[in-house]
Amino acid sequence: MSVEGLRRRWARRAPALLVALSMGVAGVAWAGCGDDSDNSDSVNEAQERIERGAEEAKQGLEKGEEELKKGFEKAEKEVEKGVDEGSAEAQKGLEKAKEEAQDKLEKGKQEAQEGIEEAEKSADEYAP
Repeated sequence: MSVEGLRRRWARRAPALLVALSMGVAGVAWAGCGDDSDNSDSVNEAQERIERGAEEAKQGLEKGEEELKKGFEKAEKEVEKGVDEGSAEAQKGLEKAKEEAQDKLEKGKQEAQEGIEEAEKSADEYAP
C-alpha cells in the first residue's frame, strides 16, 4: 500500500477510533467515580452491619447472663428448699428415733423392775 492509501484509511478510521477511545476513557472515569461512591457506601454499610451485629451479640450476651443468673437463683432456692425439707425430715426422723428409744428405755425399766420384784419374791421364798 502507498502512503497516500494509508493516510486515507487512517483519515476514515481516526474519527471512529477517537470516539471509541473517548468513550472508553469516559466509561473508566465514570466507573471509577461510581466505584468510589459505591465503595464508600459499601464500606459504610458494612461498618453499620458490623456495629449492628456487635450490638446484637452484646445484647445476646447480656440476655444470656440474665438467664444464667435466674437459673442460678432458681437452683439456689431449690437447694435451700431441699435442705429445709431434708432438715425437717431429719428432725422428724430424729424425734421418731428419740421416741422409740424412750419407749424402749421405759419398757426396759419396766422389765427390769419386774425382774427385781420377781427376784425379791424368789429371795423371800428361799429366805429362812
